[in-house]
Formats: sequence, structure tokens, C-alpha cells
Amino acid sequence: MLIGDYRIEIIPDTEFRLDGGAMFGVVPRVLWKRVCPPDEFNRIKLQTNCLFIETASQKILIETGIGEKWTEKQRQMYGIFRAKTFAETLFEKAGCQPKDISIVVNTHLHFDHAGGNTILNDTGVAVPQFPNARYFVSESEFNHAENPSMRDRASYLAENWRPLFESGQLELKPDRYEVVGGLTMRQMRGHNATMQTFCLRRGDETLYGFVDLIPTRHHLSFPWIMSYDLFPTETLEAKKRLLPVAARENWLCFFYHDFEQPLCRLTQKDGKFLSQELSIF
Repeated sequence: MLIGDYRIEIIPDTEFRLDGGAMFGVVPRVLWKRVCPPDEFNRIKLQTNCLFIETASQKILIETGIGEKWTEKQRQMYGIFRAKTFAETLFEKAGCQPKDISIVVNTHLHFDHAGGNTILNDTGVAVPQFPNARYFVSESEFNHAENPSMRDRASYLAENWRPLFESGQLELKPDRYEVVGGLTMRQMRGHNATMQTFCLRRGDETLYGFVDLIPTRHHLSFPWIMSYDLFPTETLEAKKRLLPVAARENWLCFFYHDFEQPLCRLTQKDGKFLSQELSIF
């Protein structure tokens, strides 16, 4: 798919599962189970959809998925089902290999977004999966990852970023910056204080990545907010501000964790925001 003169591809890393109650916060189970049926452990099916962007001079990857450094016990706990390696999927979808990626952007460093930054080598040591890439993350998020709160400490695994720091590939960025022309990152409080969302504007098209602010299209309703969010009232205000604009301006909306429909447009009907499936994907 083209956004102006940029090519984009969705690179699904792998299926995994999290507790449905945690994913929908105060929303009663009787409501959310209609759209996300839980398994016997009350977990719902999620995806880790990374975004590949190719410009005339750069091959960019936004997010790297949950990664492949998990033990069998951890795979069972998170319901990780991996049919292919990330490298295989990247080649199938984008026609390139990890060594071809020139920039990796992390919106934040939670394990399900940055887990694929590194991969285990033959001796079991975590090394950069994208050996020729510059890795971008905001300095604010990096500092939080190094000193997380008790509430979100389990979401940060240092093996996903310290090898990049040691190799000299990690570049710390401001709270708002431009990756390449038309692709901007902006800090958005809600899920945590330092996560960033992204916006790609090229030609007459806008693609907006809501990241964990709105993880799936089933979270479009204003009060459907994850209990993982450290600042849920700020998530709510951001949704109220962004969604009307997204519908009015016909944005392409990218939902990182949506298992079936990560990219869609929105319509507003009777005060509700509804997703429209895109046939191209």
C-alpha cells in the first residue's frame, strides 16, 4: 500500500493472549466477551502488528513485536503462538531481511512492543536483531524503562534495549520528533507518561498509530480503557480529542494489537465510532 510516495506494509509478529478483564478495565465481562471471546483462562487473542515504511532512502520498522526470547513456561503464560520467525514474516510481507532495516522506532519499551529489538545468538546472549539499524526511542521513555514504577515494572525487560545501548545503535530522542519527512512521533500520556503515538502524513493521506492508547478497534468506545493504563483519565481525554478528528478527516487508523483488522477508517454514527474494513489488507 502506498501513502503518498511511501510504501507501507503491516508485519504481524505473533499471536499472544492477555487477561480480558485487564484489557477492558471497568467494562463488564458480559459486554467485552461479545467482541473478544475469552479462552478458559479468561485471556483474549491479540496480535503485535509492526509497521514497515519504505522511503526512497530508508527502510523503517515501527515496533518489533513480542520477540522470540521466551521460555516454554513464558510462552504458555502469555499464550504465544509463533508459526514463523519475525525475519520470515518480514521477508514475506516486505521482501527484505533484518539486515536491510535502517531505522527501528519504539513507541515505548514494553516487552510486547520492543521484544523483537534483540534476538538470542548461538550462545544465548541477546544481540540486536537489526544489525545495521539505528534504534530510536524517546529519552523520557528510556529513563522510565530504566527506573519503572512498581505498577509497570513487569512490562520492562532490559534485554530488549541494553544490548542496543552497548552496541551504540540506540539513539535517545525528544518527546516529539520527526523520523523522516512526514513521519512524526509525539508523547501521549495515558498508557504511561512517556509512550509515543505516531502520525504519517504524505500526499493527501494521514495514517495515525494509536499504539496502546487504543490497542484494538474494540477499544474505540470512550470508556473502554485498559486497566494497564497508568493514567486512564488522560487516555479518555486523548480519545475524545483524537477520534472525532480521525473520523472527520478520514484518517487511516492503525491498531497495534488488533488481531483481525489493524488498519481501518472510522465513521461516527449516533455518537459512536465504528471501524470500516479495508479490502486492500
